[in-house]
Amino acid sequence: MPTLLLIRHGENDYFKSNKMPGRSPGIHLNARGREQAAALAEALGRLALTAIYSSPLERALETAQPLADALGLQVQTSPDLMDTDVGAWAGRSWKMLRRTKAWRVIQETPSQFRFPGGESFVECQARIVATLQEIVNTHGNDALVAVVFHADPIKLAVAHFLGLPLDSFQRLSVAPGSVSVLHVETGRAQLAALNLIPPFRPEAYFPPAHPDPKGRH
Repeated sequence: MPTLLLIRHGENDYFKSNKMPGRSPGIHLNARGREQAAALAEALGRLALTAIYSSPLERALETAQPLADALGLQVQTSPDLMDTDVGAWAGRSWKMLRRTKAWRVIQETPSQFRFPGGESFVECQARIVATLQEIVNTHGNDALVAVVFHADPIKLAVAHFLGLPLDSFQRLSVAPGSVSVLHVETGRAQLAALNLIPPFRPEAYFPPAHPDPKGRH
């Protein structure tokens, strides 16, 4: 059964400033985010990953690269792994957005919402699920693939593969620098872990592919 490691990118100052990033370019990891990327590489660097995919946005690529370096892999980018297209809301304050009538729709019935000038949650979920399914189909039954992207797309993907209603996806939580482990097979899926924060033992979710050359346990 193929396994996807759904990794949320690390922290950045845009996130700390409480602004909605969307697809805004030039958002880089801050010092804490770089620490989180290094911790992910440390936690996952002994696994025999088949491939590493990433959103092309800088904050995702900068999270993926240390893991790729640890394993000698190339990061493969896909525009279909980008964050939700929030249109005119990109760069706006979360505090101000929470005061709008639309915010309640986003929290309670997101399936009915479309971002002004952007995409709907339904469209975002369909885009992400199709991309992850293509990755699974490309790499086969024994694949172990890391996919580094964004919070809402990860939650939307997990909701889909577990058969949860889209309107329930906001109940899930994925922190910056976290890993969620999803075993995927045609017609069914199993969530082995949600929102893992390093340090953790990957062996608890799948066996290591080779011994740690530094003798760590």
